[in-house]
Amino acid sequence: MTLDEQVALLMQGTEYGDEQLKQTMARELRERLAESAASGRPLRVYCGYDPTSTDLHLGHTITMRKLRQFQDLGHEVTFLIGSYTALVGDPSDKNKARPVLTQEQVAENARTYAEQAYRVLDREKTLVRYNGQWLSELSLLDMIRLGQHFTVQQFLVRENFARRLEAGEPIYLHETFYALMQGYDAVAMQTDVQVGGTDQLFNIIVAGRKLQEALGQRPLVGVITGILPGTDGVKRMSKSTGNVIPINSGPDDMYGKVMSIPDAAMPIYFRLVTRLTPDEIAAIEAGLADGARHPRDVKMALAREIVSIFYGDDLAAAAEAHFQTIFQKGALPDEMETLTVAGAPLVVDFLAAHKLAASKSEARRLIEQKGVKVAGRPVVDVAARLEFDGETVVQVGKRRFVRLVRGEPT
Repeated sequence: MTLDEQVALLMQGTEYGDEQLKQTMARELRERLAESAASGRPLRVYCGYDPTSTDLHLGHTITMRKLRQFQDLGHEVTFLIGSYTALVGDPSDKNKARPVLTQEQVAENARTYAEQAYRVLDREKTLVRYNGQWLSELSLLDMIRLGQHFTVQQFLVRENFARRLEAGEPIYLHETFYALMQGYDAVAMQTDVQVGGTDQLFNIIVAGRKLQEALGQRPLVGVITGILPGTDGVKRMSKSTGNVIPINSGPDDMYGKVMSIPDAAMPIYFRLVTRLTPDEIAAIEAGLADGARHPRDVKMALAREIVSIFYGDDLAAAAEAHFQTIFQKGALPDEMETLTVAGAPLVVDFLAAHKLAASKSEARRLIEQKGVKVAGRPVVDVAARLEFDGETVVQVGKRRFVRLVRGEPT
């Protein structure tokens, strides 16, 4: 790639809320890339991930995809696990303080993060580090000295803090530590480029750059990516709102969930979570605009591309065939899990016991939303029992099918 093509690719999908700031970051990135090419020293690039839960979803992979682009261009990428920042909790996109996790909870959540990240990143080219390595060594005096570079006003004008202040919601002192800690991550690793979502703009552009400059380093380039909407196409993808596409959900489920997003959300999905170049995405958008490409066909191409990233071309093609069979032809899948059932248990109990619903309350919610079918008919009563002869099929949601047969479970 030419230098201009590299900058275009790396800045694709970025959002800064200010065009001048975006142009500044693009110019500085170009300068760093040119210097790297001339010196032969790869840029030091990182993104941090706080292990506040055990599973990563498609929204997390936006920044991973950006890291992978840097890897493919020959730069040094660090996947930083926020083993210490997670103990504080990032307030950046929250209207109230995050619950403080224990070290044991953080360690348990962090255990699966790196392996999940390798679904996008090159395992052989990825450095995995934990920020507890250096943050745990900071003394109270060190933190005071870091805090000397910022004013309280700088924190209070942040959008989420300003909203909470206006609403009379408490802002706890420990929440202001987070930006200092993340900024110090950049210092500790002598970072050239930091990748993060728009919710990290203050932590990266203000805290990270300011601390680096104050401590004698060259300020990093912030590559700030957009935020992925969930399957509803509106709200940010988040486990708390239930609109997520987990990256470990399986190819069939992932394909089906992508096909469920609104047509209007397709362009941002193409820009943020696919491997397509800016020119390829522009051609797709032009085809949608002039009617040359049908939205259904474009969405199928999008789903196939996303599944292929995580599961490979063969499983992506199989997932597409499965989707066409189930949802476009209205047939049942050829292969289903088979469960043996004795008696007539409550549907709610059965769903929870066999992990077809996360809990009994979730099972009740699914039934109330007519999301559970037995023999093709919706279950309408939360007190209904599984009554059938011989065998039947239970469908949960749009994509989960289980064949039931009569007998004593082994």
